[in-house]
Amino acid sequence: MPTRTELAPSHPIVVLMTFPTSEEAGRIASILVQERLVACVNIVPQVRSLFIWDGTLQDVAEVLAVAKTTVASLESVVHRVKSLHTYTVPEVIGIPILGGSDAYLDWVKTAVSGINSATDSTS
Repeated sequence: MPTRTELAPSHPIVVLMTFPTSEEAGRIASILVQERLVACVNIVPQVRSLFIWDGTLQDVAEVLAVAKTTVASLESVVHRVKSLHTYTVPEVIGIPILGGSDAYLDWVKTAVSGINSATDSTS
């Protein structure tokens, strides 16, 4: 698996984030898109998360957000999510995209770079 330093800054990635509510996920997703830190965010309304926190097994319903952005934007996305999130340790994980629709991946790069494109309505 390539490391972040081995990927080009414009390389597209997926960022996974979890939230306690759909409202919080939507609020933060909107900010990330409006600030062009991410191209788009898919919000999955309910996932079940199991983890140990403060020595106790947690079994909670959460909302999963799947964002598309670039390697160059990852640190800014992490910082912005942490500044807005209600969790003290929010999940914000970047995963490289190995391939896919060239047109879609080009749109992600363009949307995050802030360059307007005729394909800005792609979702």
